[in-house]
Amino acid sequence: MRIGREKPEWWTWELDCSLPHFRKRMLDRSFTEADVRAILEDPETIEPNHEPGRWAIRTRYHGSVWEVVVEPLYNEQVVLVITAYKVQP
Repeated sequence: MRIGREKPEWWTWELDCSLPHFRKRMLDRSFTEADVRAILEDPETIEPNHEPGRWAIRTRYHGSVWEVVVEPLYNEQVVLVITAYKVQP
């Protein structure tokens, strides 16, 4: 889904970056929670991920293409960040 004016209903929910797997990926890939928040400010596409209930968000940040995988938790109204990475050309 190309992003225009409409974003999913969960787009404005609180972002949860607390998963241990995600925290390790931040260290491994040398980015911060602040970077992820900035990456998500201007998405180019939001598409369903291969894992049910998860979404892949693609955007550009500092000249690179990034993908962030999130899982909206509807009962809690938070968006759990699963992973983030630079997309290799």
